[in-house]
Amino acid sequence: METKTPKDSLTVLTDLVLPGETNYLDNLFGGELLARMDRACSIAARRHSRRIVVTASVNHVAFNKSVPVGSVVNIEAKVSRAFKSSMEIYVDVWIEDRQSGQRTKVNEGIYTFVAVDETGKPVQIAKIIPETELEKERYEGALRRKQLSLVLAGKLDPNKATELKALFN
Repeated sequence: METKTPKDSLTVLTDLVLPGETNYLDNLFGGELLARMDRACSIAARRHSRRIVVTASVNHVAFNKSVPVGSVVNIEAKVSRAFKSSMEIYVDVWIEDRQSGQRTKVNEGIYTFVAVDETGKPVQIAKIIPETELEKERYEGALRRKQLSLVLAGKLDPNKATELKALFN
């Protein structure tokens, strides 16, 4: 099976925040942002696997800054690591200043998707070869994050979580 790079799955969704999508403080609803992030991650996962993909988990979301009404929002997602049938997708959310066009990172998230066939059975996917320093950092961290999730879910013996154990040795 061929290997791919994270940029092969890069997905950028650009949208405008409208008044009907905001709370009483005129900031984008968190749930609305999560849905947009999920869509971008879904497209990135599909680009990587070229299969049907399903959201397995939302591993991390950080709402660092609010997104005001009228903002131009850029959601950038790409696969950070591919396992047997699952893949971690890292998503960054940026807004553009209305006057200068300067971009500010406001949120980020980490999603896990699984590639499946038409019956919903998981299928094998291509591996990832990270290229940039950031891609390499996210790639390395993905295995630790996966092991932590499995340990917390009771699906992996903590003594077998080699990447996690290495953090403390």
